[in-house]
Amino acid sequence: MTSKILRHPTQPLEVQPGRKISDLTEGMRLTAFQGRKLAETVDVWSRILRERKITIWLGMAGAMVPAGMRRLISYLIKRRMIDVLVTTGANLYHDLYEARGRKHYIGSHMVDDIKLRKNRVDRIYDVFADETGFYKTDLWIEKSFCPKLVDGYAYSSREIIYELGKLLDKSAIEKDSIIVSAYRNGVPIFCPALNDSSLGFSIMFANRRRNRRIILDSLKDVEESSRITEMADPTAVIYIGGGVPKNFIQQTAVIASYQTRHDRSHSYAIQISTDVPMWGGLSGCTFEEAQSWGKIKRRAKKVMCYSEATIALPIVVHALAEKFKRLKREVPVFEWSKGAKLKLSYEKRTL
Repeated sequence: MTSKILRHPTQPLEVQPGRKISDLTEGMRLTAFQGRKLAETVDVWSRILRERKITIWLGMAGAMVPAGMRRLISYLIKRRMIDVLVTTGANLYHDLYEARGRKHYIGSHMVDDIKLRKNRVDRIYDVFADETGFYKTDLWIEKSFCPKLVDGYAYSSREIIYELGKLLDKSAIEKDSIIVSAYRNGVPIFCPALNDSSLGFSIMFANRRRNRRIILDSLKDVEESSRITEMADPTAVIYIGGGVPKNFIQQTAVIASYQTRHDRSHSYAIQISTDVPMWGGLSGCTFEEAQSWGKIKRRAKKVMCYSEATIALPIVVHALAEKFKRLKREVPVFEWSKGAKLKLSYEKRTL
């Protein structure tokens, strides 16, 4: 019995100058703790990309764009290493902010925040931003973007972000934007907490100050997203952090299973997060717990990597880029019509 348990020895990592990141993560599979989990993240994501006709969800919480992760997410979209993005209004707002030529700045958490306030500088831990630039971005949303939206029409967040991508595609200074990349590559973006952001309240200001009637229909978000999981089989979920994006994607499996009377639980699952399960929050809940709800398949390939995302994500994305210099996939193509109706087909692409 002992010989069956003690079959795979750990393998100490060697220093190899010039080694590729993907080779490093391959070696980390034989180490331990979260280093091994980081390597398993690359391994499971690679399996996902080799799967036939799979739809890949990415949920992204946290201040990833101010933290410098924007181009990594844009790369994943353009290479179709993900197919649907669910994120916070804040990430989309900061992406818009940078797409229009604004910057976030290297700062410090050891600072006098009252002094920052006097100078109209906002702080996200060790990142600084110009509040005057935020105000100008708010006005641009209100004055330039909102006139593109139709009064009285009930928009899903996906439709609003699509329209924003259409406008930014023509006017953005920084084209390597998440919103623009998604628009150009047919990747839908859902933002179930759009109103909980500067993007949301700027649209509200258009309604209040300009006598508009722009409607955000949150239930339409649920309808559209669940239709994706109803029609797509298999599906994979990848979570950067937790929060609303994680729960929103998880619930598509439950709704889809109810609706179709077939198991539409997700077949692959990855999470990179610092959240832990013992406090009972959804952000930290394990995939085993999710299996009790029918969100994750019983035999799903899954990995939970406890790491801060700005450390893990650059390593994982670079490893994938090395492993898939030419990626052949049958990517899902989403065609939406009125009433949240979806036509889903697959197209062979070399990316």
